[in-house]
Amino acid sequence: MKYIYWIIFILLVFTLGCSDDGTPLINRRSKDHADQESWGVTIILTNQGVERVRVRSGHLEKYNKREFILLDENVIVDFYDKNEKHISKLTSLKAEVDQGSNDMRAMGNVVAVSDSGITLYTDTLIWDSKKEKMSTDNPIMLTTQKNDTLYGIGFESDSDLQNWKVIKPTGVTDRGMR
Repeated sequence: MKYIYWIIFILLVFTLGCSDDGTPLINRRSKDHADQESWGVTIILTNQGVERVRVRSGHLEKYNKREFILLDENVIVDFYDKNEKHISKLTSLKAEVDQGSNDMRAMGNVVAVSDSGITLYTDTLIWDSKKEKMSTDNPIMLTTQKNDTLYGIGFESDSDLQNWKVIKPTGVTDRGMR
């Protein structure tokens, strides 16, 4: 008798579980699914054939309609000057790239280090590809080559972290007062 109940139960599960609503599979996709996915990716952004930025990530999701790319696994961004000389490196947990403008928003444990020794720590950093400027409205910590540590809310800089500005600064220095 037990076998009959199990057989009826299994037949009901298979019969009810295999229904088709007639909607083509391609139309069943959620609007939030990526159109393309890649692993171990490198994106190179150029300006008139000159490499300016190289972005690497463990995982990429591309959304065609929104012209949007999500990099969500160990993002590493190398910045180059007009002579293709390396000038700085940015790391973050993830980043978003607007394909229309090539602007990027790095998010999560963002660290930007210039080749000259300046280091910026923040949670979110925006890179404007046309101006080649970095900015954030979030809290930052900046260390300089002279071991100064600055804190603040908001930051603006060029890609090599040479011409920077902390919007609302506070901080400490090891240098004496003049």
